[in-house]
Amino acid sequence: MLKRIDEFRSFFEEKNIELIIPNIVQTLSEEELEEILPTVDGWIIGDDPASERVFTAGKKGKLKAAVKWGVGIDNVDFAACKKLGIPIINTPNMFGAEVATVATSYVLGLARQTYFIDREVRKGNWVKPAGRSLSGLVVGLIGFGDIGKATARFLKGFDMKINIYDPFVNKEESDLQNYNFLSFPEKIEEADFVITTCALTPSTRNMVNADIINNMKDGVYIINVSRGGIVNEADLLVALQSGKVEAAALDVFETEPFPIDSGLREFDKCIFGTHNGSNTIEGVRRASHQAISYLFEFLGV
Repeated sequence: MLKRIDEFRSFFEEKNIELIIPNIVQTLSEEELEEILPTVDGWIIGDDPASERVFTAGKKGKLKAAVKWGVGIDNVDFAACKKLGIPIINTPNMFGAEVATVATSYVLGLARQTYFIDREVRKGNWVKPAGRSLSGLVVGLIGFGDIGKATARFLKGFDMKINIYDPFVNKEESDLQNYNFLSFPEKIEEADFVITTCALTPSTRNMVNADIINNMKDGVYIINVSRGGIVNEADLLVALQSGKVEAAALDVFETEPFPIDSGLREFDKCIFGTHNGSNTIEGVRRASHQAISYLFEFLGV
């Protein structure tokens, strides 16, 4: 939203609301938020640490309401908002297809090594690594929410077998017969690709760890387009070094921006993103309009 903020300025101007746009790369610190929030009436939250500490600081000042832009809420203390009487909501079901297209591109990129080939050609090399045909390969898909459903639908088009892990699946959905629903980590050893599309919660943190990876088949591919922290990066590094994991594609990381000294950078066949899976012109526009609408409702303007 910040990259396209000029598109939305008129909505605030019509309501005579001043926009405060911080200078930010990925997130603001708690200290920075403690300075800003008491001076504003409403807050549209990105990936910032929206903790009780910062909400308390805001409540002591002018802060009246907040909206979490996007679906992920692992960085937001909703309980603190309830305690402090600050109305808050997120904007779910905005980016399922957008993030799923990135997950799908990672499957294709890892299977056919297109990113690796590109890097080598730029170096002056002419490499022709053998790829994998997708038809008949097995996907272990962790999470069957908006993103997971779209990812499963796209990958089904490549005639892949989809094993889904999600204890909260709606059993009444009409397309369930197209997939296999299992209890994690049942049959994880079958998966050629393991893809995480679930929310980061206490139960999913470090869900893909050394014990789980060791039960996967040799040469598995791991993809994370949901939240850093679901895949244990230290355990993934060990698995890449041993060859247990052939390659990984990560759009999200435990620490963002991705640390320059991470050992994961040593593996040329891996693919790395910038937590950018939702970022399309259409998706940003859709979520931003929804966030603005919610915030204006809370503020009564």
